[in-house]
Amino acid sequence: MPKAIRLHAHGGADVLRYETVEVGAPATGEVRIKQTAIGLNFIDIYQRSGLYPLPTLPAVLGLEGAGVITALGAGVTDFAVGDRVAYAGCPGAYASERLAPADRLVKVPEGISDETAAAMMLKGMTVRYLFRETFSVKPETVMLFHAAAGGVGLIACQWAKALGATMIGTVSGDDKAQRAAASGCTHVINTGRDDVVARVMDITGGNGVDVAYDSVGRDTYLQSLQCLRPKGLWVSFGNASGPVPPFDLSVLKGSLFATRPSLFAYTARRDDLVANAAELFSMVQGQSVKIAINHSYPLADAAAAHRDLEARRTTGSIVLIP
Repeated sequence: MPKAIRLHAHGGADVLRYETVEVGAPATGEVRIKQTAIGLNFIDIYQRSGLYPLPTLPAVLGLEGAGVITALGAGVTDFAVGDRVAYAGCPGAYASERLAPADRLVKVPEGISDETAAAMMLKGMTVRYLFRETFSVKPETVMLFHAAAGGVGLIACQWAKALGATMIGTVSGDDKAQRAAASGCTHVINTGRDDVVARVMDITGGNGVDVAYDSVGRDTYLQSLQCLRPKGLWVSFGNASGPVPPFDLSVLKGSLFATRPSLFAYTARRDDLVANAAELFSMVQGQSVKIAINHSYPLADAAAAHRDLEARRTTGSIVLIP
C-alpha cells in the first residue's frame, strides 16, 4: 500500500506521521506517479510549523519530487505511462505514490537522475527566476547572497559564476565557507566572526551591492538593506530565521527597492514553468551547475531530516527516498 508523511496538526518535527494512504485513479487532467525521490525544502518546515498554515488538515507535506507516470487521467496528451517526470510547487510530495496535475509536470531529460531532478526543481528554478527575472544578473553585477552553502545557495554560487557575476556569500561556519567557495562564490563571509556590512563595504570599495538575495529573513534583512548601493534591490524570498518584522519604509533610505517574489508566481503560467525548467536542465546537463545531494533519508525518517535542516546541520540538497 502507498505510504505518506502526513501532518495532523502544526508543530515540531514530532507531529509528522508515516501512514498508509489511499491513492485513487487520476481525474481529468491528472496523472498518477510512482515516486522515486522527493525534495525537502525550508518551506516544508514553514508549513509544518504553521508559519505558512496549510488550509486543511490532515495534509501531506512536500512540494517537489520525481518519479514515473503509472496512469493518465482523461484529457492528458503531453505525457505517457512510463514517462519520467518532475515537479515543484505541487503540494503532497511526501508520498510513495501520488496524483498530480499534468500541467505542473515536466519531463526529466536523459542524463539527469530522478534523485537529481527531485533535489533541484524548487531550488534550481528559484535561482533561475531570481537571476533571470527578479533581477537580471550580468557579468558586471555584484550581489550579496545569504546562506550561500544551502541548497539554493550552492546552486546560486555556480550559476552566478557561469554568468560572470561577483557573488558575496554569507555562511555560518568554516566548512560551509569552503563549500561555497568551491562552488564558485567569489567572496565568502563567515557570519560567526565577521561583520557582514563592514566586509561587504570593504569588498565593494564602499559602493555596496546591486542586489541582496535574502532567504534568512528576520536576522539578516537590516544587513541586506545596509549593504545595498543607491537604487539597489533587496530580494526577500525566505524566512529561515523567522519572518521579517514590520518596518518603517524610511529604512529604505529613499532610494532602495524591495520585493518579495515566489516561485509559484513566476511559474503560474505553464509556458513560464516549461521555460524555467528547460534552462535549469540545460545548465545541469552542460555541467555549469552540479546538484550537491549531500543528505538522503528514507521517507519514513522525514522528521529526522526536518530536525537536521532546522539545526543547520545540512548543506546542499536533501532528498527523501520512498
